[in-house]
Amino acid sequence: MTETQAPPPQSPAPDPSAGPRSPLDRFFDLSGRGTTVAREVRGGVTTFFAMAYLVVLIPLIIGDAKDVTGATLDPAQLTTMVALSAGLSTLLMGLVGNAPLAMAAGLGVTPIVVFQAAPHMTWPQAMGLVVLEGVVIVLFAVTGVRQLIMDAIPLALKQAIGVGIGGFIALIGLVDAGFVGHHATAATPVTLGVFGKLAGWPVLVFCVGLILMLVLFVRRVPGAMLIGIVAATVVAVVVNSVAKIDPKTWGPVEPKLPDSVVASPKFDLLFEFDLIGGFERAGMVTASVVLFTLVLSGFFDAMGTILGVCEEAKMLDEDGKLPGLSKILTVDGFGAIIGGGINGSANTAVVESAAGVAEGARTGLASVVTGGLLTALIFFTPLAGVVPVGAAAPALVLVGALMMTHVRKIDWDDLDIAVPAFLTIVLMPFTYSITVGVAAGVLAYTVIKLARGKLGQIHWLLYVLSAVFVVYFALHPIEKALGIN
Repeated sequence: MTETQAPPPQSPAPDPSAGPRSPLDRFFDLSGRGTTVAREVRGGVTTFFAMAYLVVLIPLIIGDAKDVTGATLDPAQLTTMVALSAGLSTLLMGLVGNAPLAMAAGLGVTPIVVFQAAPHMTWPQAMGLVVLEGVVIVLFAVTGVRQLIMDAIPLALKQAIGVGIGGFIALIGLVDAGFVGHHATAATPVTLGVFGKLAGWPVLVFCVGLILMLVLFVRRVPGAMLIGIVAATVVAVVVNSVAKIDPKTWGPVEPKLPDSVVASPKFDLLFEFDLIGGFERAGMVTASVVLFTLVLSGFFDAMGTILGVCEEAKMLDEDGKLPGLSKILTVDGFGAIIGGGINGSANTAVVESAAGVAEGARTGLASVVTGGLLTALIFFTPLAGVVPVGAAAPALVLVGALMMTHVRKIDWDDLDIAVPAFLTIVLMPFTYSITVGVAAGVLAYTVIKLARGKLGQIHWLLYVLSAVFVVYFALHPIEKALGIN
């Protein structure tokens, strides 16, 4: 939450000197972070509603693709696995990491599994690479390498990462809602709605939800985002039942009441992974390149999300460092292991967590609430198909606006940081990738410092990162040179 925009009124945080703290307070340090159980529960529920669409979207992305043998995975089975792996990973983040960070299959990592791994190997082998990705990230975390990398990034770039994620979140919401679309001509790749016009009931639902959410938020109504999401969902369900609408216009989730709220979970894909088979089938070089891409994307997508969301939650100290970071990073790595092992794709901290933070979430208790709801969803998967993305999108836009206000902390008169910060901020939404934004910012910062002869101001790890990012941006010609299609 920013200094210029006060949050909705919250229950006063308990005074540690007023009396003995409850076990829940001591475990999550609620008093120390200035929060209450009510705020954490509200934040956890809000995050759940903001990210619930992923439980439907990710299985559709994976289920629509074929592996090297032409085999496909059943979307119903995938839905159970995605919900279960997200729930377990988020619970782990809450109980061990004590951070208001939800975890789920990432939209930045899943396409790598689908479009880069699966064409060269079977699904179990592709999921085995996801497990290995998690193992590598855990090793980076427990050895302290990952924290060293995060600490090496200048404070101003960390602030830029938070701002860039704000723009990224807002664009996700606008695109998912149909408010922003792709134009047919190259001259205008992005446009308002469809061909410059807003049309369709889903867009109207988004606009109604956004207006209601804004009004409630500026009036400081507690639970403004949660109320807005629920109200927009109700409007969408009513509109969908009355008007004749093509279900596809709603996106992956059509807002309609299910015939039954209960469904039997399908555990057929549980532990169906092959740890090293991908190297045998695809070859050592191809599998290694895919693994490198998975690790890099998962590593820096999560890093950006963790920094951005935790800064919004005011968890960073004055030096831009996050207390308890090693636990959070370790849990994030285990999330990928859980996701690959369960066949739910690679789990990572999701940007939708910022919606819960905006509602007051400050500790892992919020993640326990979100994780509990996600885990329970395996028995109520029909409910995941009720909240359309257009109903959750207003929360993402509002959160993006709040995170964008951190741009004032960056010294724009200092070109050494202004240009790298600018590239970090704009490339995240423009490329739909947190990793690209981080990579461009770090590379630009290193190059500018070198050009100005300020070698002593560059942390030695930034040279290593810059070299890695050069390989990342040159990955396509490198793959062609290695004969990888």
